[in-house]
Amino acid sequence: MLDVNEWFFAQLANFILLLIILNAILYKPFLRLFRERDENTRGAIEKAKALDSEKDGLLAQIDAKLAEARGKARTTFEALSKEGADMQRSALEATQNEAVEINRQAKADLEAATQKARAALQSDVETFAKQIVQKLVGA
Repeated sequence: MLDVNEWFFAQLANFILLLIILNAILYKPFLRLFRERDENTRGAIEKAKALDSEKDGLLAQIDAKLAEARGKARTTFEALSKEGADMQRSALEATQNEAVEINRQAKADLEAATQKARAALQSDVETFAKQIVQKLVGA
């Protein structure tokens, strides 16, 4: 049969005592250290997730502001383009009107000069006709 002697109980007491001492000195601090490390890791991961979601929110805000700015720029560009086209159209109309007025004035001046030349030629023709008649009659 099994012979149990006093060394067995001494070894058992030594083992239990060593287990209690190591538990207090070594195992509990290591377990606490592992728990703290795990909590820090989880906290860092949660903080990273929070920062990532905050980043996504800020990017969405920036995209919205950029879209709004692009819309305003497009509206301003279209308004200025329309204003420029209107100015060009009005300048072209004014120039065309001025050209028509200059053309009308030139025609009027030409007509007046033509009438004046005709009147001068008419009087010259009458004078020449009288001279020719006098030479023919006098001859």
